[in-house]
Amino acid sequence: MQLSVIKIGGNIIDNPAELEQFLTDFSKIEGYKVLVHGGGKSATKMAQSIGLVPQMIDGRRITDAPMLDVVVMIYAGQINKHIVAQLQAKDNNAIGFSGADGNLIQSTKRNHPTINYGFVGDVKQVNTKLLATLLEAGVVPVFCAITHDKNGQLLNTNADTIASELSIALSEVFDVTLTYCFEKQGVLQDSEDDSSVITEINEVLYKKLKEEKVIHSGMIPKLDNCFNSLSRGVQKIKIGHHKMLQNSDILHTTITL
Repeated sequence: MQLSVIKIGGNIIDNPAELEQFLTDFSKIEGYKVLVHGGGKSATKMAQSIGLVPQMIDGRRITDAPMLDVVVMIYAGQINKHIVAQLQAKDNNAIGFSGADGNLIQSTKRNHPTINYGFVGDVKQVNTKLLATLLEAGVVPVFCAITHDKNGQLLNTNADTIASELSIALSEVFDVTLTYCFEKQGVLQDSEDDSSVITEINEVLYKKLKEEKVIHSGMIPKLDNCFNSLSRGVQKIKIGHHKMLQNSDILHTTITL
């Protein structure tokens, strides 16, 4: 059985027209599907509006207690329910989830030797059985980037990682294709040239591109997750513009081992 796991980034979410078009494309995907969304820019704007100073390290958000309140409110509330409502309007029976709902994604608080990430979670376990049951019942799960530790603590968790870990867990039951959709057509050789898409990246090329600083910042954790997913059972990974969801000929990047 085929399953599509699609992750969308904040730049799509921040543009109402782009989000509407993405959700139209997503709603037309046949078969089992899961949507994972970020929303970093919206959280950053809200944080700044109340006097908080957002901090990022290597594409990861430092999350103290006040910032956690903001990301839960924006990710699990405003963005998640807005997307669910729009998918319902497109006849997709979407239900919004955080990792705490149904204990679907359990995490542990990150313990880094030199950096205090605050309330940031690293995924420990996915409730594959319940999630598969929901999918087989016709539900379209929509996950925000919030998990929990099973001790009552919510944790901010990288949305790319959530998409990766869901894909890995569900590959025990389904043939999984993981797709990362954002505003570009794929991973670019030149960030200023939207047509400079690298159509295929393997581990050797990835290492070279990182050394040359072609790939940097938030793209590093995204691609780290990709290679981890492929090594643990995910069949196929694509990165690019959401137009590729309905047109496989659209230029995009494929990740291979």
